[in-house]
Parts: sequence; structure tokens; C-alpha cells
Amino acid sequence: MRVSLCIGSIGLVVFALAPAHADKRENIAELFAQAQLEGRVGVARKTKPVDVRPARPGEIVVTIITGEGKETQSPPAQNGDMVVRNRCPETGNEEILVTATKFQERYEGPTGPAGADGYRAYRPRGGEMLYFIVRDVEGSFTFEAPWGEPMIARPGDAIVRSPNDTKDTYRIAAAAFACTYEIVRPAQYSVR
Repeated sequence: MRVSLCIGSIGLVVFALAPAHADKRENIAELFAQAQLEGRVGVARKTKPVDVRPARPGEIVVTIITGEGKETQSPPAQNGDMVVRNRCPETGNEEILVTATKFQERYEGPTGPAGADGYRAYRPRGGEMLYFIVRDVEGSFTFEAPWGEPMIARPGDAIVRSPNDTKDTYRIAAAAFACTYEIVRPAQYSVR
């Protein structure tokens, strides 16, 4: 689900969509390093096609996960940024804002004509990402996403990171990870 906001209504809409936040705030770099030491980091890549449209400059995309509510909210879109909609009915076909640079690195296409809604099919380039699964013992927690917004992570979710940029670390809801990613190399050790 996409929610485009104008500046005058941000507070009201965000309040209505805000999830119950976890009490714990984590340093995601430290948590990732600990997962690596424990052998819980594997390699995955996004493989499922997506739908894409150009973002309107200034547009704010609120990512909503079915059954969870708000996952995160983007900064205002810049020229060239794209709105990417996952094809994952289990999560509500959530949308995210992808910067122009990251979009060119991660997607190729279009692979077909635009639909009535302005979206066109693209395919992921299949770049490998490091990942670990949040364990029950870690519980729910928040951390800062690369775009400066808090993200909540829950047990079962995947925390993914670019192998070339440790700051490019974010959460993918468990259902979205299962729906859109394939495991290239599983973690050596996994404990729930």
C-alpha cells in the first residue's frame, strides 16, 4: 500500500499509521557483526519481478506491511527516484522508494508496457546481499535505516546488508523475504 503525503497532513497520517515500537534500540552494525561471529549470516538475492513507476519529486512513500502496519517512511523523493512495488500478496504488495542510484544498481528493464496505474515490470539484477534472521531471543527492536527513519525488526525478519556498503542495512519482513528473495548460501548456524 502506498500513502503519498502532502506536508500539511504528515503528522496526522503518520500518527494513524505508526506501529507499536519495540522498546529496544539496537546498533545494527554491532548486531550484524555479532551474527557474523556466530555463523548466522548467509547470502541471498532478490529474484522476483517488481512493478515500478517514477516517484514524484517531494513524494513520501510509507511502506505498509499487511498485518503489521507501517514499516518505514521514505524521505521526500528526488528527481529520478522510483517507487518499487513488490509482487507479494502476503505482505500487501508493499511499496518502497528507491533512489535513482540504487535503482540503477539493483533493477533492469522495463520488461513490459506500463499498466493503467503507471507501473511497469522490472526485474532485480540479482545482486547478492548478506542477511541474518532475527531470533526469538533478540525479540523486537528498532534501528536506524540508511535513509534516517527508524525501522522495527521482529523475530523471523531478515536483516539484509550490501556486502560493499555496511551502512546499506535494512529490515525485510519475514513474509516479504520468503516471497521475493532466494537463498544463495544459507547461514552456517541458525537458532530461533
